[in-house]
Amino acid sequence: MKKKVAVALSGGIDSAVCALLLKEEGYEVIGVTMRLLENESATRRIDKAKEIAEKIRIPHYVVDFRDAFKEYIIRNFCEEFKRGRTPNPCIRCNEYIKFGILLKEAKQLGAEYLATGHYARIEYCREKGKYLLKKGCDPEKDQSYFLYRLTQKKLPYILMPLGNYNKKRVKEIARGQKLSLEAPQESQEVCFILENNYSEFLKRYFPQEIKPGPILDTRGKLIGEHKGIPFYTIGQRRGLGISSRMPLYVVNIDEKENTLIVGPESELYRSNLEVCKVSYVAKRIEKSLNLKIKIRYRHQEALAEVHPRKDGKVYVKFTRPQRAITPGQAAVFYNEDVVVGGGIIEKVLT
Repeated sequence: MKKKVAVALSGGIDSAVCALLLKEEGYEVIGVTMRLLENESATRRIDKAKEIAEKIRIPHYVVDFRDAFKEYIIRNFCEEFKRGRTPNPCIRCNEYIKFGILLKEAKQLGAEYLATGHYARIEYCREKGKYLLKKGCDPEKDQSYFLYRLTQKKLPYILMPLGNYNKKRVKEIARGQKLSLEAPQESQEVCFILENNYSEFLKRYFPQEIKPGPILDTRGKLIGEHKGIPFYTIGQRRGLGISSRMPLYVVNIDEKENTLIVGPESELYRSNLEVCKVSYVAKRIEKSLNLKIKIRYRHQEALAEVHPRKDGKVYVKFTRPQRAITPGQAAVFYNEDVVVGGGIIEKVLT
């Protein structure tokens, strides 16, 4: 009897090829598309996913998760920005939506597995008796950073067949099946912020709570006024409205005092940070280790000492200072190509 797998069909090529590969392997494949937003772009994605499902001849379902997405993802995103932090909503979406309520929905549809088009690998290690989350084989497309919150409870029920492919090969497979490579919508950093216009989005969400405040240099001298804490992030240079002989960057955000601190680029480099809300993929770290760490998706991972604490938090000390370590972003721990775990950057330490 064929095993049934639900593929999270987004309307894009990656999830379409994911479904094709699993069908070729002999799985009974169904496509499931999430409605997360109410805009036209979301509707186009659903229509595109339906078209793909018809093309590869699999059943297609649409599930309405708009309320959950607004509650768990959009609300958290805005609250974090209000605190002067810079969150990564994709990580939270993977935890609560894709591999949370969508995984449950897949099981209710009779599927044994949920599959996605992520470029990452899931492997079972017989020696350890654990499932491992590993980087995708294509270093340019590896998405393991966004998946560090997956645990042993969920990994046995998840498939990611694209982890062994590169993007070029995925496009070749799509062309071979005469699937359109045209994206169903314009590329966006955050799916619910149209045209990447953060300022307008945040103004709509809490217009009464965004207040201008002082901009200080690193010596405490008043040099300007900012438009509101949520509009800025660590490392930002543009939009400060300050005249200076040298480039100035946001080096710290004091949410309690509603103050930005700016300085030269050299002030952006730090070696120590504290990580909270830590999650481990296979096994909790019990003692200090040397691991590679990414502090944002496009950051080049760097060697650091990782020190677990009794309160569940982790103290990290990089061998070399890293640029623009940003509270709210994720710090993900790697041992070679294996994801050990990760957490949210709580604060940068001097």
